[in-house]
Amino acid sequence: MERIYLLEEGAYISRKGETLVVMKGGEKLDEIPAGDLKRLVLVGRASITGPVLDYLISHRVDTVFLTPTGRFRASILLDDPGHVRLRVRQYRLMQDAIFQTETARLIVLRKLNNQAGLLKKRDVQQKHQKRIGEAVLQIEALKRRLRDAKSPDIEFIRGTEGAASRIFYSVFGLLIKNGEFTFTGRNKRPPLDPVNALLSFVYTLFTNEVMSAVKACGLDPYLGALHTPHHGTPALVCDLVEEWRSLAESFVLTIINRRHVTPKDFIFTKKTKNPVLMTPR
Repeated sequence: MERIYLLEEGAYISRKGETLVVMKGGEKLDEIPAGDLKRLVLVGRASITGPVLDYLISHRVDTVFLTPTGRFRASILLDDPGHVRLRVRQYRLMQDAIFQTETARLIVLRKLNNQAGLLKKRDVQQKHQKRIGEAVLQIEALKRRLRDAKSPDIEFIRGTEGAASRIFYSVFGLLIKNGEFTFTGRNKRPPLDPVNALLSFVYTLFTNEVMSAVKACGLDPYLGALHTPHHGTPALVCDLVEEWRSLAESFVLTIINRRHVTPKDFIFTKKTKNPVLMTPR
């Protein structure tokens, strides 16, 4: 098993030889062979023992810690010192204004193309709702404007991406055909409803996968083209995730519309920090 996601609240992982043992309150929940493990993701208050941490580091297992809502908290950074020249080239290229803007433009064009593609596909399935068709036309217009712009600056590119996302999310709720779920707009940090909680969680999973790929290539995940570098924010990873967000959105729609999830899979609290939590199972 190459990837393990531990979502059980209060569970912890101990080690027994080459086996990881999942425990909770003195009860053994599962045993997992560790030989092929490449990534471990701990959600919420799931934890690991010292011997497990030592094993993960020595065997170079990517380990990621998420909040109960799926937001990235931290990771065990297992870097390779042999990528200095590659990173120096990355830094130089990202200081080139033309390279930065053209890279950012390409990322946003592909994102808009995928957004329009998802809406078109679902529009056919939902009998051509007028609002969805109009949203597709608006996104296509933004895409053409960005594609044809001569020497656009980075703020123009970011503004186009933001405008397209607002249009996309304004009709996203129309694609939900399960009466137990509603979506009135995108919200995050924290998500305020089950659909937004699912979107945030799946986006985070995608981000973690891209982070691993970027680190494996030897690039610096914290310097990108589209996103502004901030402390603790992997800008390059966020850049690359943009193109693939539609896969996450399609997945969320599928599990909701096919009723693989129900409102019982969520805990509604009165806490401002975490008003909606996903249950472990």
